[in-house]
Amino acid sequence: MPEYLDVTKWARRDLFQFFLNFDNPYFNICTRMDVTKLLELLRGRPDVSVTLAYHYFALRIANEIESFRYRLREGKVLIHDVINGGTTVLLRNESFSFAYFDYHDDFERFITEAQQAVNELQNGDRPFSPKESDNAIHFTTLPWVSFTSFAHARNWGREDSVPKIAFGKFVKENSCILLPISVEVHHALMDGLHVGRFLTRLEEVLGKPENYILTG
Repeated sequence: MPEYLDVTKWARRDLFQFFLNFDNPYFNICTRMDVTKLLELLRGRPDVSVTLAYHYFALRIANEIESFRYRLREGKVLIHDVINGGTTVLLRNESFSFAYFDYHDDFERFITEAQQAVNELQNGDRPFSPKESDNAIHFTTLPWVSFTSFAHARNWGREDSVPKIAFGKFVKENSCILLPISVEVHHALMDGLHVGRFLTRLEEVLGKPENYILTG
């Protein structure tokens, strides 16, 4: 069950209070991840969406790092046990909507359910209905742009504390394939240290995707 953090005993208590009421309390870090080994591995798995595969790894690491499961609730900090995913999906009419999927440690189960959510959105006629739940990471993909900076639309005046992660267009550099990634978070809940841990850990698992993905 989700529980509230005891802010009075939190080492970041002063930073939490400092950033809580900023007009713009969000900060963003952009970098590039080496996905060469992931792409090589998935050449033998045409049934697996590369896009959903790197969603899986990002969501897996977000669940590992506690601060990525913090959410603001009426000025308090709620800690979710598990956070799920939501991502933008381009539709045939060139508008977009949001597909939602649960997180599972098991890669095969995650990919199956996430792909089903995307397919239902693309093949159906579901009305535009964004979910308000905050036990998620908000993802988006811009496969047309190898961006070096990024900013998200935000709804001022709300406790919008859901991390937002964007992926860009692959870049080939020497023998490596790099994936632009943007991570935007609420500064009352975490600092550069925590985003750095997320990116470092993500780099580690993307370096050994065979530990998570079935082959053959």
